Amino acid sequence: MYIYNVTINIDNSVHNEWLVWIESHIPEVLATGKFISAKMTQVLVDEEMGGITYSIQYTAKTREDLDEYYQHHADKLRNDGFIKFADKMVAFRTELKVINEFYPSEVSN
Repeated sequence: MYIYNVTINIDNSVHNEWLVWIESHIPEVLATGKFISAKMTQVLVDEEMGGITYSIQYTAKTREDLDEYYQHHADKLRNDGFIKFADKMVAFRTELKVINEFYPSEVSN
């Protein structure tokens, strides 16, 4: 599995508008069929530049799914946000490959 992580810092002046927009943007990304889930988290740090930072993690089953997303969908979906929020948003992207997942053992009595 692969995680496509988008970290975004959004200026306070457009924060509420951006929250409304991102709630519709994430389903659009999932509708491409290239991801099996998405998780949105707030990054709990005080940024020197101000604003509020979020991490959105999209999970893809295969590298091919991620590559197809880049090839057929990424540019349009990325531009939607940058056009709307222009200089009020900074984003960077990282890719993660899941090596293993661990869960606590169930305690039996």
